[in-house]
Amino acid sequence: MNTTSVVRTAGTLLLGASFLFAGGCGYKDLPVAPSTVVPVAISDLLYKVDDKGVQLTWSFPVETIQGTPIEEISSFDLYRAEVPLADYCGGCPIPFGKAIEVNGGASYDGTLRRKMTYENTALQSGYKYFYKVKSRTSWLAASDDSNVITFVWFQPAKAPAALTATVGDRKVVLKWQPVTELTDGSKLQRPVKYQVMRSAGGKDYVKVGEPFTATSFTDTSVLNGQKYFYTVQSLMVLDGELVEGAVTNDIAVSPKDMTPPVAPTGVTAVATAVGTKIFWDKADDSDVAGYRVYRRAANKDVYEFLANISPEYTLYVDKNVGGDIRYYYAVTAFDRSTPANESRKSREATVRY
Repeated sequence: MNTTSVVRTAGTLLLGASFLFAGGCGYKDLPVAPSTVVPVAISDLLYKVDDKGVQLTWSFPVETIQGTPIEEISSFDLYRAEVPLADYCGGCPIPFGKAIEVNGGASYDGTLRRKMTYENTALQSGYKYFYKVKSRTSWLAASDDSNVITFVWFQPAKAPAALTATVGDRKVVLKWQPVTELTDGSKLQRPVKYQVMRSAGGKDYVKVGEPFTATSFTDTSVLNGQKYFYTVQSLMVLDGELVEGAVTNDIAVSPKDMTPPVAPTGVTAVATAVGTKIFWDKADDSDVAGYRVYRRAANKDVYEFLANISPEYTLYVDKNVGGDIRYYYAVTAFDRSTPANESRKSREATVRY
């Protein structure tokens, strides 16, 4: 006798015993499972469609509704409803069919919480689908319904082609080619929209904004130096519904600071016994990582780099000054980016005799 049979036999004996104890009172209700073994409802039922069908995923419950740990799920009850799009009624009850039993197992794979994957390729074009799932620790102890997911399946549109990304200062600009065909190569006859999705680690993509018809997108909700991954999905418009299509391969980019600091002000050159001292005003910008001092001879147009100066200092002494040569000095500020952004040169300063 397998485990399932043992559990169901035990349940039958328990139910029979309840009839005996009831005496002449007759049939009451089915026994209620103790809350200590009823799993919490699944809340992360997700789906991904392609030209072959749909893939569902969800996490194994790891505790009961009272918060006690669960080490194993005996099975899952998966419910599906399919409605021809032409017959769909938004306010009508969802006609879920008989539960599909999916084998369970241990809630953890070592130390990692397990995820269940279920694929369904028996989908009909032009139908709206609904799915929900329950988990069980026994035939008696079933969780509440999970979240309900829904989508329309149709022969999907191809993925957008030639996805490119250009980075800027806290900005990523995406561009791609318009979709004109379905995944089977036939011509696209309906309008199409696009959904941009982003991930900060290459997994668990989230939607960025709402679907739109343009073939470019500017994402300004990013941080410089952070690596982001992007994909774009085509969405065919069918009778007011969005049919999810194919998804591009991901593209990885890192926005970077491209805005240089403001040029230093108040640059002054003063002749001293130890050389020419160059002073300037301290930058009022926390992103300034330092200054660079330049000079040029009066008879030349090209600047000579002299030194990098730490941001806490606003002084440099040029000890290598020659005789009758007049020098002109300029100072720049640079920021903490890699590579650093350098400001334009300040106004020149020279020693006045």
